[in-house]
Amino acid sequence: MKNNKQQLLLQQTDKKIEAFKNLKETVIPSKGWINTFRNSLKMSLRQLGDRLHISPQSVKEIEERESNGTITLNSLRDAANVLDMKLVYGFVSMHKSLEQMIEKRAIELASEIVMRTHATMTLENQQNSKERIEQAIEQKTAEIKFEMPKYLWD
Repeated sequence: MKNNKQQLLLQQTDKKIEAFKNLKETVIPSKGWINTFRNSLKMSLRQLGDRLHISPQSVKEIEERESNGTITLNSLRDAANVLDMKLVYGFVSMHKSLEQMIEKRAIELASEIVMRTHATMTLENQQNSKERIEQAIEQKTAEIKFEMPKYLWD
């Protein structure tokens, strides 16, 4: 990593998203959470609409927007509040940690850079051995991880 401040930031962010890791396997109801909770509570569209100060048709539209992914966070938060719940918003990483995400991207980038150089050298009949290429990729990966250049995510 570039410096201790960056390392600390990564660790703190990893710790924040740790709480969401168990949610990775959670299946979102096909009709959305609002519809699921409303029906579980045997609450009608009119009753939820009254709590939200909107019409039953507007509640139906909110439920449809949630199920097709176009609902706003504010609408979700309002619905959660009137259902005596709290909206929790976060990201679930596909990686074990942010460090692992950086490592994966650094390897991809290092491989591209080294193989581009290797292709040029091959054209000039100066190709390297497989071991030398692997070593160059490892070195470039370490350099990219340490520097974390702006082009890392290009």
